[in-house]
Amino acid sequence: MKKLIVFGAVIILFLILAFTFFNKSQTSQTAIPTPPPAIQKENTNITASFTIITGSITRSFTNPKYHNQSPDVYIQADNPSIVYAKKTGITWDDFFKTLPMKLSKDCLITGDGETLCDGKNGALKFYLNDLETPDLLDREIKQNDKILIKFTS
Repeated sequence: MKKLIVFGAVIILFLILAFTFFNKSQTSQTAIPTPPPAIQKENTNITASFTIITGSITRSFTNPKYHNQSPDVYIQADNPSIVYAKKTGITWDDFFKTLPMKLSKDCLITGDGETLCDGKNGALKFYLNDLETPDLLDREIKQNDKILIKFTS
């Protein structure tokens, strides 16, 4: 009888250890690291302006294909040189990516498909509030910002 009790206690102890080990290994295998919380962009009502000049042409954005392309940052038909940013943290690059054209620090591909690249057939310059700003596209849109993108050949 004593042997049976000892044997039962050993079995119970073994089961407890096995359960504990199995549970730990299961938990460590399925644990997924928690990503840092996303930075929430707050609602805002920022207005800024932009102009693009290529050679002697001031580009027009009156075509409806440019208007209201995003709920967060857009231009409208009544004054297509005014940018409306409705969230904080929106960059100029975010804005230009909503338009049917391409713009990088090196090249402008217009909505008509014309390609104008820095160094290849002219110089592409970026200005923020009348100061040359090569990293303009990375800048957050701020209230009353005034940008000029100029390509000269």
